[in-house]
Amino acid sequence: MARTFRRQRTAHPISDLNLTNLIDLGFTLLIIFMIATPLIQQEQTIPVNLPTESKRGQPKAPSETEFQPISIDRNGKYYFGAKSVSFPELETLVAGLGSRKTQPVIRIRADQSLQYQQVIRLMNLLMKNNLGKITFDTQAD
Repeated sequence: MARTFRRQRTAHPISDLNLTNLIDLGFTLLIIFMIATPLIQQEQTIPVNLPTESKRGQPKAPSETEFQPISIDRNGKYYFGAKSVSFPELETLVAGLGSRKTQPVIRIRADQSLQYQQVIRLMNLLMKNNLGKITFDTQAD
């Protein structure tokens, strides 16, 4: 009886990592980013003329809704209702509205030739006092 003294082959773990697939993935992502980046920047440089509102039927507000108009005229003067107020006075009046249990809907009436920053200043004041229900009065076309 003949015996063979060969060793059985044992499986060795492969310690080499195939980087070809990872390099292909890296190049693919690079190409996607190279294509997408100019499109994102192009969208931000398009000049936009905001549309005017066309005449249409307006939905009726619930009867229990309270509206508080705040107006800004062409010269930048603030009006709380029909009363002319300075901005520090407006801050105290808006703080009083914010502390109410049921908060009113603020109607912002701003002149179209007004600087945009003054409307943003008013909106910051409203958000600081947790008055988030805001409408903008517009003129029908």
